[in-house]
Amino acid sequence: MKRVNSIKQLRQQVAAWRMAGERIALVPTMGNLHAGHLELVKQAQQRADRVVVSIFVNPMQFGAGEDFGSYPRTLEQDATQLEVVKTDLLFTPSVEEIYPHGQEQQTTVTVPGLSDILCGASRPGHFAGVATVVCKLFNMAQTDLALFGTKDFQQLLVIRRMAEDLCIPIEIVGVPTVRETDGLARSSRNGYLTASERSLAPALYRILCETSAAIAKGNRGFMALELEAKQALEVAGFKPDYYSIRNAANLAEPSGDENELVILAAAYLGRARLIDNLVVEIC
Repeated sequence: MKRVNSIKQLRQQVAAWRMAGERIALVPTMGNLHAGHLELVKQAQQRADRVVVSIFVNPMQFGAGEDFGSYPRTLEQDATQLEVVKTDLLFTPSVEEIYPHGQEQQTTVTVPGLSDILCGASRPGHFAGVATVVCKLFNMAQTDLALFGTKDFQQLLVIRRMAEDLCIPIEIVGVPTVRETDGLARSSRNGYLTASERSLAPALYRILCETSAAIAKGNRGFMALELEAKQALEVAGFKPDYYSIRNAANLAEPSGDENELVILAAAYLGRARLIDNLVVEIC
Protein backbone atom coordinates (compact mmCIF):
# COMPACT_ATOMS: atom_id res chain seq x y z
CA MET A 1 0.00 0.00 0.00
CA LYS A 2 1.32 3.40 -0.97
CA ARG A 3 0.96 6.27 1.52
CA VAL A 4 0.84 9.94 0.47
CA ASN A 5 -0.05 13.14 2.28
CA SER A 6 -0.11 15.77 -0.47
CA ILE A 7 -2.64 16.54 -3.18
CA LYS A 8 0.17 16.53 -5.76
CA GLN A 9 1.23 12.99 -4.84
CA LEU A 10 -2.38 11.79 -4.80
CA ARG A 11 -3.12 13.23 -8.24
CA GLN A 12 0.09 11.84 -9.74
CA GLN A 13 -0.78 8.32 -8.66
CA VAL A 14 -4.44 8.56 -9.73
CA ALA A 15 -3.37 9.98 -13.10
CA ALA A 16 -1.03 7.03 -13.65
CA TRP A 17 -3.80 4.55 -12.91
CA ARG A 18 -6.18 6.40 -15.16
CA MET A 19 -3.63 6.37 -18.00
CA ALA A 20 -3.53 2.60 -17.58
CA GLY A 21 -7.30 2.48 -18.07
CA GLU A 22 -8.08 1.52 -14.50
CA ARG A 23 -11.27 2.33 -12.59
CA ILE A 24 -10.64 4.06 -9.26
CA ALA A 25 -12.69 4.24 -6.06
CA LEU A 26 -12.44 6.56 -3.06
CA VAL A 27 -13.37 5.70 0.53
CA PRO A 28 -13.30 8.90 2.63
CA THR A 29 -12.92 8.33 6.39
CA MET A 30 -11.93 10.10 9.59
CA GLY A 31 -9.89 7.11 10.71
CA ASN A 32 -10.28 5.01 13.88
CA LEU A 33 -11.31 2.32 11.44
CA HIS A 34 -13.64 -0.57 12.24
CA ALA A 35 -15.30 -3.39 10.31
CA GLY A 36 -17.74 -0.98 8.68
CA HIS A 37 -14.91 0.98 7.08
CA LEU A 38 -13.19 -2.20 5.93
CA GLU A 39 -16.43 -3.35 4.32
CA LEU A 40 -16.44 -0.11 2.32
CA VAL A 41 -12.96 -0.98 1.07
CA LYS A 42 -14.01 -4.51 0.16
CA GLN A 43 -17.08 -3.24 -1.68
CA ALA A 44 -14.89 -0.71 -3.49
CA GLN A 45 -12.56 -3.48 -4.60
CA GLN A 46 -15.50 -5.27 -6.20
CA ARG A 47 -16.38 -2.17 -8.21
CA ALA A 48 -12.97 -0.75 -9.11
CA ASP A 49 -9.42 -1.73 -10.03
CA ARG A 50 -7.83 0.61 -7.48
CA VAL A 51 -8.98 1.86 -4.08
CA VAL A 52 -7.93 5.09 -2.38
CA VAL A 53 -8.74 5.54 1.32
CA SER A 54 -8.47 8.99 2.87
CA ILE A 55 -8.07 9.58 6.60
CA PHE A 56 -8.73 13.14 7.69
CA VAL A 57 -10.36 14.29 10.92
CA ASN A 58 -12.18 17.28 9.50
CA PRO A 59 -12.33 20.19 11.96
CA MET A 60 -14.91 22.01 9.87
CA GLN A 61 -17.66 19.47 10.64
CA PHE A 62 -17.24 19.68 14.42
CA GLY A 63 -19.15 22.35 16.30
CA ALA A 64 -18.20 24.22 19.46
CA GLY A 65 -18.04 21.85 22.41
CA GLU A 66 -17.97 18.73 20.24
CA ASP A 67 -15.27 16.07 20.31
CA PHE A 68 -12.79 17.25 17.67
CA GLY A 69 -9.93 17.38 20.16
CA SER A 70 -10.67 13.98 21.67
CA TYR A 71 -11.76 12.19 18.50
CA PRO A 72 -9.70 8.96 18.34
CA ARG A 73 -6.68 9.23 16.05
CA THR A 74 -5.23 5.78 15.40
CA LEU A 75 -3.33 6.24 12.15
CA GLU A 76 -0.81 3.42 12.40
CA GLN A 77 -3.43 0.90 13.52
CA ASP A 78 -5.64 2.08 10.67
CA ALA A 79 -2.80 1.73 8.16
CA THR A 80 -2.14 -1.83 9.31
CA GLN A 81 -5.80 -2.76 8.82
CA LEU A 82 -5.81 -1.20 5.35
CA GLU A 83 -2.65 -3.11 4.44
CA VAL A 84 -4.36 -6.37 5.43
CA VAL A 85 -7.31 -5.74 3.10
CA LYS A 86 -4.91 -4.71 0.31
CA THR A 87 -5.84 -1.04 -0.07
CA ASP A 88 -3.90 0.52 -2.94
CA LEU A 89 -3.31 4.02 -1.56
CA LEU A 90 -3.76 5.79 1.77
CA PHE A 91 -4.12 9.59 1.63
CA THR A 92 -3.47 11.31 4.98
CA PRO A 93 -3.46 15.08 4.41
CA SER A 94 -2.82 17.65 7.12
CA VAL A 95 -5.31 20.36 8.03
CA GLU A 96 -3.03 22.83 6.23
CA GLU A 97 -3.11 20.72 3.06
CA ILE A 98 -6.91 20.67 3.05
CA TYR A 99 -7.44 24.26 4.22
CA PRO A 100 -4.35 26.21 3.07
CA HIS A 101 -5.99 29.59 3.73
CA GLY A 102 -7.48 28.54 7.05
CA GLN A 103 -11.04 27.53 7.81
CA GLU A 104 -12.28 31.08 8.18
CA GLN A 105 -11.23 31.91 4.61
CA GLN A 106 -12.33 28.58 3.10
CA THR A 107 -14.98 28.64 0.38
CA THR A 108 -17.80 26.49 1.70
CA VAL A 109 -20.37 24.20 0.12
CA THR A 110 -23.89 24.09 1.53
CA VAL A 111 -26.79 21.87 0.55
CA PRO A 112 -30.02 23.70 1.49
CA GLY A 113 -32.93 21.85 3.03
CA LEU A 114 -31.28 18.49 3.59
CA SER A 115 -28.61 20.06 5.78
CA ASP A 116 -30.94 21.93 8.12
CA ILE A 117 -33.02 19.11 9.61
CA LEU A 118 -32.43 16.17 11.96
CA CYS A 119 -28.65 16.02 12.61
CA GLY A 120 -28.31 19.38 10.87
CA ALA A 121 -30.71 21.00 13.34
CA SER A 122 -28.84 19.50 16.28
CA ARG A 123 -25.38 20.28 14.86
CA PRO A 124 -25.57 23.63 13.02
CA GLY A 125 -22.94 23.90 10.31
CA HIS A 126 -22.07 20.22 10.48
CA PHE A 127 -23.20 19.34 6.97
CA ALA A 128 -21.58 22.42 5.46
CA GLY A 129 -18.33 21.05 6.88
CA VAL A 130 -19.07 17.59 5.49
CA ALA A 131 -20.11 18.83 2.04
CA THR A 132 -17.10 21.14 1.80
CA VAL A 133 -14.49 18.54 2.69
CA VAL A 134 -16.08 15.81 0.57
CA CYS A 135 -16.33 18.15 -2.41
CA LYS A 136 -12.63 18.97 -1.96
CA LEU A 137 -11.71 15.28 -1.69
CA PHE A 138 -13.69 14.50 -4.85
CA ASN A 139 -11.82 17.21 -6.71
CA MET A 140 -8.47 16.21 -5.26
CA ALA A 141 -8.78 12.51 -6.06
CA GLN A 142 -11.00 12.68 -9.17
CA THR A 143 -12.00 9.04 -8.81
CA ASP A 144 -14.78 7.25 -10.67
CA LEU A 145 -16.79 6.40 -7.58
CA ALA A 146 -16.90 6.97 -3.84
CA LEU A 147 -18.39 4.76 -1.14
CA PHE A 148 -20.16 5.77 2.08
CA GLY A 149 -21.96 3.79 4.76
CA THR A 150 -25.73 4.11 5.02
CA LYS A 151 -25.53 4.40 8.81
CA ASP A 152 -25.00 8.09 8.10
CA PHE A 153 -28.14 8.18 5.96
CA GLN A 154 -28.64 11.94 5.99
CA GLN A 155 -24.98 12.51 5.18
CA LEU A 156 -25.26 10.17 2.19
CA LEU A 157 -28.22 12.13 0.80
CA VAL A 158 -26.42 15.44 1.36
CA ILE A 159 -23.37 14.17 -0.54
CA ARG A 160 -25.46 12.79 -3.39
CA ARG A 161 -27.31 16.09 -3.77
CA MET A 162 -24.05 18.05 -3.61
CA ALA A 163 -22.43 15.94 -6.34
CA GLU A 164 -25.55 16.17 -8.50
CA ASP A 165 -25.99 19.92 -8.07
CA LEU A 166 -22.30 20.68 -8.74
CA CYS A 167 -22.15 18.28 -11.71
CA ILE A 168 -19.29 16.28 -10.20
CA PRO A 169 -18.82 13.21 -12.43
CA ILE A 170 -18.62 10.60 -9.70
CA GLU A 171 -20.80 7.63 -8.77
CA ILE A 172 -21.90 7.67 -5.12
CA VAL A 173 -22.38 4.19 -3.65
CA GLY A 174 -24.15 3.58 -0.35
CA VAL A 175 -23.06 0.46 1.54
CA PRO A 176 -25.36 -1.17 4.14
CA THR A 177 -24.59 -0.64 7.81
CA VAL A 178 -22.29 -3.19 9.43
CA ARG A 179 -23.60 -4.26 12.83
CA GLU A 180 -22.37 -6.09 15.88
CA THR A 181 -24.00 -9.46 16.56
CA ASP A 182 -26.42 -7.74 18.97
CA GLY A 183 -27.50 -5.21 16.34
CA LEU A 184 -25.49 -2.16 17.39
CA ALA A 185 -24.28 -0.25 14.34
CA ARG A 186 -20.49 -0.14 14.09
CA SER A 187 -19.24 3.37 14.81
CA SER A 188 -15.99 5.03 15.76
CA ARG A 189 -17.82 6.69 18.65
CA ASN A 190 -18.86 3.34 20.19
CA GLY A 191 -15.51 3.48 21.93
CA TYR A 192 -16.90 6.23 24.16
CA LEU A 193 -19.36 3.76 25.71
CA THR A 194 -18.64 2.33 29.15
CA ALA A 195 -19.19 -1.41 29.66
CA SER A 196 -22.62 -0.83 31.18
CA GLU A 197 -23.60 1.61 28.42
CA ARG A 198 -22.42 -0.85 25.78
CA SER A 199 -24.86 -3.43 27.17
CA LEU A 200 -27.71 -0.93 26.79
CA ALA A 201 -26.73 0.39 23.35
CA PRO A 202 -28.40 -2.32 21.18
CA ALA A 203 -31.80 -1.04 22.37
CA LEU A 204 -31.55 1.73 19.77
CA TYR A 205 -31.64 -0.75 16.88
CA ARG A 206 -34.26 -2.89 18.63
CA ILE A 207 -36.60 0.10 18.93
CA LEU A 208 -36.04 0.98 15.26
CA CYS A 209 -37.00 -2.59 14.36
CA GLU A 210 -40.15 -2.35 16.48
CA THR A 211 -41.22 0.83 14.70
CA SER A 212 -40.45 -0.75 11.34
CA ALA A 213 -42.56 -3.79 12.20
CA ALA A 214 -45.48 -1.57 13.19
CA ILE A 215 -45.31 0.33 9.89
CA ALA A 216 -45.05 -2.93 7.96
CA LYS A 217 -48.27 -4.06 9.63
CA GLY A 218 -50.05 -0.95 8.35
CA ASN A 219 -49.68 1.48 11.24
CA ARG A 220 -49.54 4.99 9.75
CA GLY A 221 -49.80 6.92 12.99
CA PHE A 222 -46.27 8.20 12.54
CA MET A 223 -46.33 10.91 15.22
CA ALA A 224 -47.58 8.43 17.81
CA LEU A 225 -44.95 5.88 16.74
CA GLU A 226 -42.21 8.51 17.09
CA LEU A 227 -43.39 9.52 20.56
CA GLU A 228 -43.66 5.90 21.67
CA ALA A 229 -40.12 5.22 20.43
CA LYS A 230 -38.67 8.25 22.21
CA GLN A 231 -40.29 7.12 25.45
CA ALA A 232 -38.88 3.62 24.93
CA LEU A 233 -35.40 5.09 24.40
CA GLU A 234 -35.68 7.05 27.65
CA VAL A 235 -36.76 3.93 29.52
CA ALA A 236 -33.75 2.12 28.03
CA GLY A 237 -31.38 4.75 29.41
CA PHE A 238 -30.93 7.03 26.38
CA LYS A 239 -31.41 10.77 26.06
CA PRO A 240 -33.14 11.07 22.66
CA ASP A 241 -32.05 13.82 20.29
CA TYR A 242 -34.56 13.00 17.57
CA TYR A 243 -36.58 10.05 16.31
CA SER A 244 -38.24 10.67 12.99
CA ILE A 245 -40.02 8.81 10.20
CA ARG A 246 -39.27 10.38 6.81
CA ASN A 247 -39.48 9.89 3.07
CA ALA A 248 -36.38 7.83 2.23
CA ALA A 249 -35.81 9.68 -1.05
CA ASN A 250 -35.56 13.23 0.29
CA LEU A 251 -36.16 13.18 4.08
CA ALA A 252 -39.44 15.05 3.69
CA GLU A 253 -42.28 14.42 6.12
CA PRO A 254 -44.32 11.42 4.94
CA SER A 255 -47.17 12.30 2.59
CA GLY A 256 -48.69 8.84 2.32
CA ASP A 257 -47.63 7.93 -1.21
CA GLU A 258 -44.00 6.90 -0.53
CA ASN A 259 -42.53 3.64 -1.75
CA GLU A 260 -39.90 3.76 0.98
CA LEU A 261 -39.70 5.37 4.37
CA VAL A 262 -36.68 5.70 6.62
CA ILE A 263 -36.72 5.79 10.40
CA LEU A 264 -33.86 7.92 11.69
CA ALA A 265 -32.71 8.27 15.28
CA ALA A 266 -30.03 10.02 17.27
CA ALA A 267 -29.68 9.60 21.02
CA TYR A 268 -27.10 10.16 23.72
CA LEU A 269 -25.89 7.33 25.89
CA GLY A 270 -23.39 8.75 28.32
CA ARG A 271 -20.94 10.87 26.31
CA ALA A 272 -21.64 8.96 23.09
CA ARG A 273 -24.11 10.34 20.55
CA LEU A 274 -25.32 7.32 18.62
CA ILE A 275 -27.15 7.51 15.30
CA ASP A 276 -28.89 4.77 13.36
CA ASN A 277 -31.65 4.29 10.81
CA LEU A 278 -33.78 1.67 9.15
CA VAL A 279 -35.37 1.79 5.70
CA VAL A 280 -38.93 0.47 5.43
CA GLU A 281 -40.44 -0.55 2.10
CA ILE A 282 -44.13 0.26 1.72
CA CYS A 283 -46.11 -2.45 -0.03
